[in-house]
Amino acid sequence: MPKERAAGERRVALVPELAGRLAASGFEVLVERGAGEAASFPDAAYEEAGARVADDVYGEVDAVVKVQSPSEEEAARLREGQVLVGFLQPLTDPEGIARLAARGVTAFAMESIPRITRAQPMDALSSQATVSGYKATLIAAERLPKFFPMLMTAAGTVAPAKVLVLGAGVAGLQAVATARRLGAVVTGFDVRPVVREQIESLGANWLDLGVVGEETEGGYAQELSEEQQQRQQEELEARLPEFDVVITTALIPGRAAPRLIPASAVAAMRPGSVIVDLAAEAGGNCELTEPGEEVVREGVTIVGPTNLPSSMPFHASQLYARNVSALLQHLAPEGELVLDFEDEITARACVTRKEEVPA
Repeated sequence: MPKERAAGERRVALVPELAGRLAASGFEVLVERGAGEAASFPDAAYEEAGARVADDVYGEVDAVVKVQSPSEEEAARLREGQVLVGFLQPLTDPEGIARLAARGVTAFAMESIPRITRAQPMDALSSQATVSGYKATLIAAERLPKFFPMLMTAAGTVAPAKVLVLGAGVAGLQAVATARRLGAVVTGFDVRPVVREQIESLGANWLDLGVVGEETEGGYAQELSEEQQQRQQEELEARLPEFDVVITTALIPGRAAPRLIPASAVAAMRPGSVIVDLAAEAGGNCELTEPGEEVVREGVTIVGPTNLPSSMPFHASQLYARNVSALLQHLAPEGELVLDFEDEITARACVTRKEEVPA
């Protein structure tokens, strides 16, 4: 496990607890010196767990586990036949994938883990979305110039904030649950009617815009037609002024984020309102979102965070390490690599591998 070198990345692919479990199950675990410090996991903790801390972890290992896709310099340190596991961006970084293929690396992308029951312990997209949904709500609460809960004071009663969460995937449902815990009146929306029960089970209201979409095989919302998108925007624009906070989470991997909130809808919101756009990395659900920035437009604060899980590196790393560990144990039972490409998980998660040429 090398240290993450991507700008702003504080997570790590294995935490001491999981490194220890892998060591006990037949793996030899090498950790680059200082790799876990940004996530509050010191070298000593890895050594106590049974891992070996070293200055160079690339040369003598069969597999390399990371969070972010390797840079050009990091990819050059990988050798033919090595296994690489990480968020490799196969749909958005073709150059990075081509580099790995050219090196003869057998690469497994955590984004490509199939959404089947057997692979749930490896589902890193969901584990990291949990962190994003939680943190997005805290950001909204901090930026909103109002209390989230209702307060009854000697000076009178303060009404609770009204929060709208757009998208009821893992991040959206976590945002709904967190906003409810903070005392807000929460409403959720998704084009998939099947998630209405999940939203309401968390104590939130369901926003009915009269726009219904289908669910894909992977559990994502199917892209709406242009006519449906237009109708959805019109209905949303009419309803947005009712809310103090809007958290948007609509995202389909490998595609530009669907545009849910046009500039005209922002202008219709009350001054002091807050939008937290979790789709900022893919262009944003709000037309005025600036990825990685916080801006104020028409009196509305619009936050476009990128890589939110890295802002909570301790628990984000714990969750991600469980996903990585589960995949490693699938690929290497008892510590020995057994790459069965007839297996659905192995085949679908693999994004580059050296093809065997028949003799």
